[in-house]
Amino acid sequence: MRVPLSWLREYVDLPATETGRDVQAKLISAGLEVETVEHLGADLKGPLVVGQVLTIEELEGFKKPIRFCTVNVGQANGTGEPQEIVCGARNFAVGDKVVVVLPGATLPGGFSISARKTYGKTSHGMICSSDELGMGDDGTHGIIVLPPETEVGKDAIELLELVDEVLDIAVTANRGDCLSIRGVARETAIAYGLPLRDPALLDVPGPNAYGYPVKIADPTGCDRFTARTVTGLSAEARSPIWLQRRLQKVGMRPISLAVDVTNYVMMELGQPLHAYDRSLVQGTIGVRRAQEGEKIVTLDGTERKLHAEDLVITDDRGPIGLAGVMGGANTEIADHDAAANGGNATSDVVIEAAHFDQVSIARTARRHKLSSEASRRFERGVDPQAAAAAAQRTVDLLVLLAGGTAEAGVTEISAPSAPHTISVPADHPDKVAGVEYGRETVVRRLQEVGCDVYGQDELIVTVPSWRPDLDDINDLAEEVIRLEGYENLPSTLPRPPAGRGLTSRQRLHRRVGRALAGAGYVEALNYPFVGEQVFDQLGLDADDPARRVVRLVNPLSDEEPALRTSLLPGLLAALRRNDGRGAHDLALFETGLVFHPRDEQRVAADLPVDRRPSEDDLAALSAALPDQPRHVAVVLAGAREQAGWWGKGRPADWADAVESARTIAREARAELGVRKGQYGPWHPGRCAELFVTVVGEERVVGHAGELHPRVLKTLGLPARTCAMELDLDALERVGDDIPQAPGISTFPVATQDVALVVDAFVPASEVEAALREGAGELLESIRLFDVYDNAEQLGEGRKSLAYALRFRAKDRTLTVDEASAARDAAVALAGERVGAVLRS
Repeated sequence: MRVPLSWLREYVDLPATETGRDVQAKLISAGLEVETVEHLGADLKGPLVVGQVLTIEELEGFKKPIRFCTVNVGQANGTGEPQEIVCGARNFAVGDKVVVVLPGATLPGGFSISARKTYGKTSHGMICSSDELGMGDDGTHGIIVLPPETEVGKDAIELLELVDEVLDIAVTANRGDCLSIRGVARETAIAYGLPLRDPALLDVPGPNAYGYPVKIADPTGCDRFTARTVTGLSAEARSPIWLQRRLQKVGMRPISLAVDVTNYVMMELGQPLHAYDRSLVQGTIGVRRAQEGEKIVTLDGTERKLHAEDLVITDDRGPIGLAGVMGGANTEIADHDAAANGGNATSDVVIEAAHFDQVSIARTARRHKLSSEASRRFERGVDPQAAAAAAQRTVDLLVLLAGGTAEAGVTEISAPSAPHTISVPADHPDKVAGVEYGRETVVRRLQEVGCDVYGQDELIVTVPSWRPDLDDINDLAEEVIRLEGYENLPSTLPRPPAGRGLTSRQRLHRRVGRALAGAGYVEALNYPFVGEQVFDQLGLDADDPARRVVRLVNPLSDEEPALRTSLLPGLLAALRRNDGRGAHDLALFETGLVFHPRDEQRVAADLPVDRRPSEDDLAALSAALPDQPRHVAVVLAGAREQAGWWGKGRPADWADAVESARTIAREARAELGVRKGQYGPWHPGRCAELFVTVVGEERVVGHAGELHPRVLKTLGLPARTCAMELDLDALERVGDDIPQAPGISTFPVATQDVALVVDAFVPASEVEAALREGAGELLESIRLFDVYDNAEQLGEGRKSLAYALRFRAKDRTLTVDEASAARDAAVALAGERVGAVLRS
């Protein structure tokens, strides 16, 4: 919303010394977002005067038409002689009053004017267009032709109001009242503690039976409709300069007097209006929902197919306007230019000032991709009580400026409605802000915004009609707080109880991030939104629990309307994006929440803002949320170790993905089991299933390995891409959050190697587990260092696993017999458990 300071001063007696910057600071302090202050005419310097064209000589022999003019500028040039000026424009004639800039002046943009020779003549100044004066769009882009009664020699800077300051305010969706000069003036008056001259306080005649007939078929969509009629508008009447300039300053283009007046009143009072050519309206004006398939040609010349939810204005023929959005071309106001071209200028108009449902207007504007100044206001909230005053203001201006006559008939249809009343404790704003304002301050601030306030400890507040955003007690508290100044709220740091720090979950999250970063992975954070087609791309079964998603009511993208159940879609998309941009050796990781819907759907209640939520409040809120476990995932592609002078590199493979899971398990201090598995996107022969043991029962917590070639092709990923994902919360539950310092023995180590032959399908992890258990407490570490599967030596379907066993005692040096006995016990248990035999 653009607000000229000169217009603002008309309703608030600001001190003469106050600048736009001063007003900006005050409004920002009151909670409005004033983005910029534009200084119109800041670099403009006169003389800039009104002149009258005396003669025009057409110069021949040039590529474009050139005119040599003499212009009477009165005594502005110091001599009283006509001013000789060369001009290329052609939209003026002898006798017209124009704007002339004389030598010595400076136009906007630092353009200095001096006498100069051009086209064989000396031009002593310029005849100006609106663009050259920085006035904005006037619809003509030609020379400014002033009304005939304008005095020659008059200062055009003052006449055209070229010097001003304009505040550009970004109005939030809840403050529709500030999409008007009236609303901003009210905020300004409050900020300065000055009285407001409300332009909506007009004497308005009551409704009678002589008004233009109106029928409302949908009172929910339109709860108020005022119609007034003005006849006898002069075909020659044009918008005065002051009205055109105010429209230009707020960013609107002057069109014709009747249209300009309705736009002016809309900007002034915030009430959108529409003027119909009465001679083109056939029968009763109606308001109803459109019939599916109906069509209308709007004022922008576009034929639009209507939807059954669209609210339309009709006459006996059908739709003549999209209610609250744009009027129809079949009742358009015709101005004097139309009359000059053989048409008939509008002499009688019907003024519409109505109040429409916010949601209906917003949906219609979006459905037809037709955002207008009117729809912007209706969808943010318009004062329903201002309709009659806006219609009266429009009628008064048309009578004054166009010589029209206001008919006595007044149509006003309104649905009965009670004012919105809120009961609020007088100390509620104090509790919300943590500041003691006191009842007197609370009452005063609420009355300043227009509320009627009664009561002592419990206040009964009647909300003003122009503030539909004030809906509950916290909205009222916010009004008090913002007007008292957000900057006056004390900064108080919370005081946590002694001994509290990060939770175990937070500590694990940080440890895992540091460990993976130290292992060469780069963290890649992704949006938690997915499209359900990604589950098909990952090859998940139709009944896979990961396909059950939480869907968003208002997603950022229609292509990703659900919350993720896995971290892999986002990570794989990041890997594909980086690979496509030339980074082929990649190791990415992410830790984050995934979301699983609960079987029972609950609705979250609003939490209190004047106190800390109770444990029951928090429990009820948690119960309404989906399950949100924290997962960790990695993806790898390209080289895991680079080649160089130090030797050969190697590509990332499934073992790296498994090792990343082991790295995480070590940080969680949890025992992570690894065995062959098969799941979704992973290659069936290169997939490891990750599990933990909980109360004697194994629970799968993730998978790791190489992705399936079909998945790689579908997602456009590099060959042999590997991935791992596991449930970090599940690891935390079985892990030990308290670190245990390892015991260090000063006695020497005894090393024993064993090579065991087992069936090829026996996992190495099961053999290792049996050896570890059989060796007992003397075993310090075990390491698989060789796998051998020669069928001629070992037999068909057999393999050899070689392990290095390290034995050490805490209190003595082990003998050879002790180490050998521990080794033999380990081998014996492995033979019993998995059928292992020593390789000969």
